[in-house]
Amino acid sequence: MKHLVQKQLAQSIATLQAVLADEIISDTLVSIAKLTAEAMQSGHKLLVAGNGGSAADAQHLVAEFVVRLTVNRPALRAIALTTDTSILTAAGNDYGFDHLFSRQLEALAQPGDVFLAISTSGNSKNILRAITQAKLIGIPTIGFTGAGGGKMRPLCDYSIVIPSNITQNIQESHLALEHIFCMLVERFAFGHDLDHKHQILSE
Repeated sequence: MKHLVQKQLAQSIATLQAVLADEIISDTLVSIAKLTAEAMQSGHKLLVAGNGGSAADAQHLVAEFVVRLTVNRPALRAIALTTDTSILTAAGNDYGFDHLFSRQLEALAQPGDVFLAISTSGNSKNILRAITQAKLIGIPTIGFTGAGGGKMRPLCDYSIVIPSNITQNIQESHLALEHIFCMLVERFAFGHDLDHKHQILSE
């Protein structure tokens, strides 16, 4: 059992090291952070969606934007499309599971917003449909994925593809990058003065 612990930790570290070595990932993360900060500063918002663990990521990331990451600063506009059970069950019942997120984008997204889609495989049908809907509205699309990017990769304006085929390692890397993404957006929106603020340990 101890060997399994060490093996899994080594696998996680190896995936993050591969992410660290990928200059495209770092460059893309900076680009999407600048894009998102500019959208938020102009009164627009980030909309985020995913399934399962990626749904949890969507909610986690949005909480960091709306509340805070590690320092006090003004709230940032972000919405997770994974949280309203009445909308999710109505859309699933009336239109089918593939329409869960595209229907919400049709209702909530406006030109100037940004859509972040999270899918470890890159092939989630409701995510693919949501990306198509976002394009119809005319908003930029960001994909966080893995396993080569799947069908999402050519559809998204920006793609961050984790170099792994193992779901849990892709998700671990997504979470690390999502925290950095929020941190970068904060810096673009409020300046590097945040670096000198007291870091708050959330409870």
